[in-house]
Amino acid sequence: MTQAQLAQGNNPLLAVRDVSVVFGGIIALNGVSFDMRQGQILGLIGPNGAGKTTLFNCLSRLYQPSSGDILMEGQSILTRPPHRIAEIGIGRTFQNVALFPNLSVIDNVRVGAHSRTSSDIVSDSLRLAWVRRGESDMNEKVHGILGYLDLEDVAHTVVSGLPFGTQKRVELARALAADPKILLLDEPAGGLNHEEVYVLGDLIRKIRDDRHITVLLVEHHMGLVMSIADHVVALNFGRKLAEGTPAQVQADPDVIKAYLGSKDQ
Repeated sequence: MTQAQLAQGNNPLLAVRDVSVVFGGIIALNGVSFDMRQGQILGLIGPNGAGKTTLFNCLSRLYQPSSGDILMEGQSILTRPPHRIAEIGIGRTFQNVALFPNLSVIDNVRVGAHSRTSSDIVSDSLRLAWVRRGESDMNEKVHGILGYLDLEDVAHTVVSGLPFGTQKRVELARALAADPKILLLDEPAGGLNHEEVYVLGDLIRKIRDDRHITVLLVEHHMGLVMSIADHVVALNFGRKLAEGTPAQVQADPDVIKAYLGSKDQ
C-alpha cells in the first residue's frame, strides 16, 4: 500500500485530539494529537514512562482522558464504556497475555466473536432459530481465523499449556474475531525470539492487507516498528516528541537523544 493510497480521503479513521491524562499530580500525557488513516500501520514508540500504555488504555477506554478527545470516524468514543468499544470496531491485545487460561483456544476465540453477536439470555435459552444460525456463522468464522493463524492443531488445547508465542497468536485471533476496523497491538513482540519477531512482522502486514484492518502498534522492538510501520509517533515524558515516516523519526535528533542512541550504534 502506497503513501498516496493511505492519504486518500480527508477524514482520519481515528483522531487523537490534544489528549492529556493526569494521575494525582503526575502528568502521564500532555496534549498529544495525531491522526490514523484507513489502512495504516502506525507505530507508537517511546522509552519506558513515555505515556504509550496510558494512551493505549485511553483508546481502548480503560482510562478516561483528563482533557482532549478521541474520535473514531468523526465521533467521540469517550462516552462509551469499555465493554462497548468493540461494537465500533476497536480491538486490542495486551502486553501481558490476557486470555482465559483454563479455556481452550477455540473457546477463547469465541469470546471475541461473541462481542459482535446480538443474542440475549432469553433467546439463547430458547434456542431460537436465528440464534442457532448465528452460532453456526460464528463457529465458521472462528474456525476460519484459527486456520488463518495456524492454530487449528491446538484448537481444543487449554491455552495455559501452550508456549507463550502461541498464546500471543491466540490473543490476536480473539481480537480478530471481533471484526475490528482498528487493531491495537500492545507490545506483540515481547517475549518472542528473533525469528518469531520476523514472522510477526510479516503477519501484521498480512492482516492489514488481507483483512483491511488499520493497525496501531505499541512496541519497544525498534527493528519491528521501523520495518513495518507506515507512520511513527514518538512520545517522551507524556509529550509527542516526533512524528513522520520511520526514516524521518529515526533521523530526528530529539528521538535519537531520547532513546535510539547515536546514529553510529
